Amino acid sequence: MQTQGKLLVVILGIFLISCSEKSAETKSSTKEKSPPNFVVIFADDLGYGDLGTYGHPTIKTPNLDRMAQEGQKWTNFYAGASVCTPSRAALLTGRLPVRSGMASSKQRVLFPDSKNGLPASEITLAEQLKKVGYSTAAIGKWHLGHKEQYLPTNHGFDYYFGIPYSNDMDMVSGLAPYWEYWQQPNDSIKTEHFNVPLFRNTEIIERPANQNTITTRYSNEAVSYIKKNKDSPFFVYLAHNLPHIPLFVSDEFKGTSERGLYGDVLEEIDNGVGKILKTLEDEGLAENTIVVFTSDNGPWLPFKLNGGSAGLLRAGKGTTWEGGMREPGIFWAPGQIKPGVVTALGSTMDLFATFSKIAGASLPEDRILDSHDLSPTLFAQEANTRKSVVYYRGTEIYAVRLGDYKAHFIIQGAYGQFGKREEHKKPLLYNLSHDPSEQFDIAEKHPEILKQIQELVTNHSANLVRGEDQLADRE
Repeated sequence: MQTQGKLLVVILGIFLISCSEKSAETKSSTKEKSPPNFVVIFADDLGYGDLGTYGHPTIKTPNLDRMAQEGQKWTNFYAGASVCTPSRAALLTGRLPVRSGMASSKQRVLFPDSKNGLPASEITLAEQLKKVGYSTAAIGKWHLGHKEQYLPTNHGFDYYFGIPYSNDMDMVSGLAPYWEYWQQPNDSIKTEHFNVPLFRNTEIIERPANQNTITTRYSNEAVSYIKKNKDSPFFVYLAHNLPHIPLFVSDEFKGTSERGLYGDVLEEIDNGVGKILKTLEDEGLAENTIVVFTSDNGPWLPFKLNGGSAGLLRAGKGTTWEGGMREPGIFWAPGQIKPGVVTALGSTMDLFATFSKIAGASLPEDRILDSHDLSPTLFAQEANTRKSVVYYRGTEIYAVRLGDYKAHFIIQGAYGQFGKREEHKKPLLYNLSHDPSEQFDIAEKHPEILKQIQELVTNHSANLVRGEDQLADRE
């Protein structure tokens, strides 16, 4: 009897172990099948050449370099516009900002006295993901309308912590005129000179926002949100308001970079990226989270050493030369994204269709989207469907890229640099694979390419419904 009893105990033990293993397998299978989380880290006025992994010799960005090494580094990745407001609208709606009215021929961005913001009729990426059960947070710079009806909490975000427009706005009266102000030394530029509000949801909790600590606070908010929402799919949109001027940095990073204050700022941003990656790993979320890093537009070059670098690309912020709109694009998701350097075309607008496809959210059918699904390239390095980029300045097409070739119909500098507006009856043409610096016009040699690009513009314009201008009206 004792032998039989022992045998029964052994059999029961084997059965319980088997059940436990099956339960673990079921949980693991369920976890694997759950929708992935998304984290988008969006810099402000970052140049194509400002990160270590994109060739900067003295700015140290080990965490972004790691993301690029373990994930994908895109070398032909574009913002939706060359200035703040339309670029942010493009990312969040998956549409060219001329369609939503978030581009204007009268004002390039929204201001603290602007009347309007992103229309309620637009569908944001946050609203898209909420349809399939995601929790959503916007942290950092918004710049799509400062009035309550336009804030992130009315555009699909469950939580908001950040400033409503650029950090150089709301300058205190009595200071030098705007462009003169920046001629003084950096240590004379104070965070209290900018009466920018810091919001938590719809409440102003600090004014002026302490910009010395704001970069680290943004990163810490993202970490906190991830920890609180780790048990269900989440989308975190972390939009730093730096390295847009004025440049401020916390004491921990002040004077630590070989690149000076601008480098200090980027290295603090990179440190925050490292905190987020570590949190995802510590919480067991890394293999089920896609992290993207990019920027809203190129460097603000008039600010010289306080502005960034477009590297080998021409010009910077505000222009439709490559330096104005081509940005770093880094995708990281261990075990999901196939590592490598990607030379295919991509855009911040493509995050809308890509995340929707991955999360299982059907795309809206009542509007034209300018978003392409990048998942075939991300997961298998197969070709995606984006073959062209349309470069708008305000409400006008200035240039178009088709494959390797880019035609400029209109060229114009920005902020007193790179020349006045010039219209070209015969467009300039560059092969960006051979000549990314746009130095050598080859229009005479390739009339057939110009014809193809002109046909693309004709077809695009024929289907374009322009949104009502939301930027022009001010109080």
